[in-house]
Amino acid sequence: MYGWLYRIIPGPWWVKVLVLLVLFAALVVVLFGWVFPVIAPYMPFNDATIEGRAFHATAHAAVDTIIPGADL
Repeated sequence: MYGWLYRIIPGPWWVKVLVLLVLFAALVVVLFGWVFPVIAPYMPFNDATIEGRAFHATAHAAVDTIIPGADL
């Protein structure tokens, strides 16, 4: 596929490389700007195994037992 792209872009090698870099940058922008935000709710790593409130209470208790009187 990359060879096909390289062959169809006109111009010298440095123009081809520049055009391919611009195309790659545009693809990254489209993926991070529109595609990934749309599919993010459906991805499994959005399911946290630790709940926020219980985790913070445990973390504060652990710090208080290690460093008595420490204010977080």
